[in-house]
Amino acid sequence: MGANTRSPAVVLGLCSFTHDSAAALLADGELVGFVEEERLSQRKHTKDYPRQAIDWLLSEAGLTAHDVDTVAYNFQPLRYLAEVPAAARLALATGTRDRALHRASGFAKVAYRTQKRLQDLGRRFPNARVRPVQHHRAHQLAAFASSGWSESAVLVVDSLGERQTTTIARGLDANRPTTRTLEAINDPASLGYVYGAVTEHLGWRRGDEEGTVMALAALGDPARFHSLFARAVRTTQTGFFVDPSYFPPRVLHGGFARMTRRFVDDTCPRRQPDEPLQDVHRDLAAALQARTEEVMVHLARRAQLVTGSRRLCLGGGVATNCVSVGRIIEADVFDEVFVPPAPGDAGTAIGAAIAAHCDSGNSKGIAGVTRSCYLGPTYPDPALDLSPWPGLTQKILGTETAEFLADQLAHGVIVGLFQGAVEAGPRALGNRSILASPLEPGVVERLNATVKFREPFRPFAPMVVAERAKEFFTLGQEAPFMSMASPVTEATRQRIPAIVHANGTARLQTVTEWQNPFMHEVLTAFGRITGTPVLINTSLNVKGKPICGTPDMALDCLANSGLDALLLEGRWITK
Repeated sequence: MGANTRSPAVVLGLCSFTHDSAAALLADGELVGFVEEERLSQRKHTKDYPRQAIDWLLSEAGLTAHDVDTVAYNFQPLRYLAEVPAAARLALATGTRDRALHRASGFAKVAYRTQKRLQDLGRRFPNARVRPVQHHRAHQLAAFASSGWSESAVLVVDSLGERQTTTIARGLDANRPTTRTLEAINDPASLGYVYGAVTEHLGWRRGDEEGTVMALAALGDPARFHSLFARAVRTTQTGFFVDPSYFPPRVLHGGFARMTRRFVDDTCPRRQPDEPLQDVHRDLAAALQARTEEVMVHLARRAQLVTGSRRLCLGGGVATNCVSVGRIIEADVFDEVFVPPAPGDAGTAIGAAIAAHCDSGNSKGIAGVTRSCYLGPTYPDPALDLSPWPGLTQKILGTETAEFLADQLAHGVIVGLFQGAVEAGPRALGNRSILASPLEPGVVERLNATVKFREPFRPFAPMVVAERAKEFFTLGQEAPFMSMASPVTEATRQRIPAIVHANGTARLQTVTEWQNPFMHEVLTAFGRITGTPVLINTSLNVKGKPICGTPDMALDCLANSGLDALLLEGRWITK
């Protein structure tokens, strides 16, 4: 697009250089697309500059780097500097004195690095203004704009955004969204930090495998360490406080322990990844999860009190804890709860772009964000060369593709599905999924052992046509993005126990014909064949790999896992 015809308001939103790199593009307020770099680079949680994501977005819009007016980045460097003098207070207490100087220097160094990153972005986009956006504001706007609501409370809970770890805001007008932060909690009070520290202590990767700990929690007894976590993470009238005698203040340098000797002595030694699980590990996970749920419900009640709203949007990394979200819904604090498809840091690329667009004075509202999750690249007619994967064969299906797929699933075939645009966020939502019948004996064991190559206690999420969800789940609201754990009905326990986790819940996805016509057709056909319009839906990947964003990644997944077949844009590929 030439210089005389390009859009007068092209905003590129970025999450980069930290983790979960991603990019979003707004052209006059219209969302061109959004994609996480890992879906294209095959590097899970990559912090690299999202080159491939940006190249795709600019190509979609017919633009070049010279056409970008604003680059919106999801952190503000100066806000880190505010922690430098604040860290001095740690020197006044014996238990934290040794960390005060290191903490101050760490925040100062991150501020400097963030400023250098802004300068680097300016060189990459020579005609653009580079605009840093406060991290929690980016989370707030991404969540609220996606809801489509005219007004709601917005609760963001994560590990760290500059200094903030938890914010309560009120959102207004999702068409031209604004959020006003009413209360904030600063580090070192961080629920995400605590959860990550215990995840690492239990032998899994912090920032990646917290979901594994959440699943393990259902197998333990929270009572064993309940009093410990009640002391370590104490609720206050306006939020919570983390006891430094268990979890010392964060230092943004390597080599500093995230928990104290007292915590280790009162619980267990650190588990190595190859060590067998013991009851103490299960009980520690259970107590951590239980306390997280209690604090999240407490924060939700506080959000309702200070905003007066009957609706809640959730954002931040802790919002991916679907069991906690389910507990908030069960507490009946709000009439409806919403979690966007990408509540973690990747989604702040969208929020940062929205902030820059709205702050620019552009009169146009935001479009293409509300309830949208299929925002990445498509490959509608891929020219497949199967020679790199000897043994794979393909055939082209006709117009009855959904009926064919439903029949295969009903006969016990485990199928990878690659169709349409790449999903936003950490969940596969029917475009990059592995599908299986929950009626098949031993399906969970087979999926974990031979397809996903992951721990045997990990559950699998169900997807159901929205109009029949009440027959199987008691959540009481739609769950389009698989972000909420729902209790199940007795019919579910009897007919499809494979999708019920040990805690009696299932991470539900409700599918409407509007949201995903093909998956709705497949579920309807499967229900017609079996009487149960419910399928197991897990992401198209194996443990340690990102969700497959490209056809080649999907073919690798088929060739190197226990998948029976792959349905790739109307092509039935088997081995």
